[in-house]
Amino acid sequence: MAGVTFEHVSKIYLDGTRAVSGVNLDIADGEFMVFVGPSGCGKSTALRMVAGLEEISEGVLRIGDRVVNHVAPRDRDIAMVFQSYALYPHLSVYENIAFSLRLKKVPKAEVDRRVHEAARVLGLEDYLKRKPRALSGGQRQRVAMGRAIVRQPQAFLMDEPLSNLDAKLRVQTRAEIARLQDELGVTTIYVTHDQVEAMTMGDRVAVMRRGELQQVASPQELYDHPVNLFVGGFIGSPSMNLLEATLERANGSLAVALGSQRITLPEDALALRPALRRYEGRQVVLGIRPEDLEDASLRTDSPTDARLKGRLELVEALGSELVVHFAVDAKPAVTDEVRELAQDAGSTTVGRELTGSGATLVGRFDPHSRVHEGDEPEVFVDARELHFFDTETGLGIYDDDTKATKGAGS
Repeated sequence: MAGVTFEHVSKIYLDGTRAVSGVNLDIADGEFMVFVGPSGCGKSTALRMVAGLEEISEGVLRIGDRVVNHVAPRDRDIAMVFQSYALYPHLSVYENIAFSLRLKKVPKAEVDRRVHEAARVLGLEDYLKRKPRALSGGQRQRVAMGRAIVRQPQAFLMDEPLSNLDAKLRVQTRAEIARLQDELGVTTIYVTHDQVEAMTMGDRVAVMRRGELQQVASPQELYDHPVNLFVGGFIGSPSMNLLEATLERANGSLAVALGSQRITLPEDALALRPALRRYEGRQVVLGIRPEDLEDASLRTDSPTDARLKGRLELVEALGSELVVHFAVDAKPAVTDEVRELAQDAGSTTVGRELTGSGATLVGRFDPHSRVHEGDEPEVFVDARELHFFDTETGLGIYDDDTKATKGAGS
């Protein structure tokens, strides 16, 4: 097993397109690293460069201590699991798993030992004599993983391995992959466009956009301290609400002005983001996670200066929660950064515009909330959990100017 290191790695095609640009990243031995981002962001290209399926245009790529820029794929000692499974339909499960070992002329007894061990780990012992056509999608994916496991490689590379499975099976299989990787301790690079997969599986997550790393951090760090508008808007489901706001002084305290309404920032919120004081009197982009919006009628202890009034347009009852869409007197953020975010990750990641001058926010209410479409309830905003971004740079506003770039490399 070994770590993987990117040093200023780029992929530039003949027409000048930079699919990957200047990536610096250290993936530790045994780490589960997830690359996530919208389609076309360069995540699969980065993976294919590790596999040797794409040539490296610039920079140095290491697997362990060895530079592999010009090493053939078969000599890199890695195993790749594809989206399409790539199983041989005429071979049994046993023969599919054993195929690469037999090519290497591994002794028969060792082949048998490794195949049965992989089958035990993956729960495939009862299926070894079956052909792929007799298996479910999840079982075929496990066979593909078994073929990778028996090679005992230095690293696993997985490119959207769950995208062909139905929703329920994807949840089950991603848990199996995470458990298996933890058990085997093999360095794993996993590519997905699904940020839920990324957040639930990775030790760290590398968020990519237009060929560049935006932020590399633990899932919780990404969620709590997004480096910029793109990461804040891309990570989270439902996505972050993004609005135009102004920081101004009200009754001796710093407050967030949203149209005709204000949210007072408590001292503990300012302690977490002291740089906000420098933005007094200036416009910012305000980010509000849906779970930080609650039905104020169920929070009788909530201060009145931390509430918004709005009109409910849609209530989606999901059993465990209500997803509510409500109109407020505020403006959706429309900076250049937010427009680009909408293009890259879909318009649902930005402030939702209404007919007129308002915006629609999405909140996650307690299922016992007695709200209905057309109601005009007060909504409690957890001011300690608000996110703020610079309107010009799109960078998060935290404790100092360096926080915005924390985690963008190693």
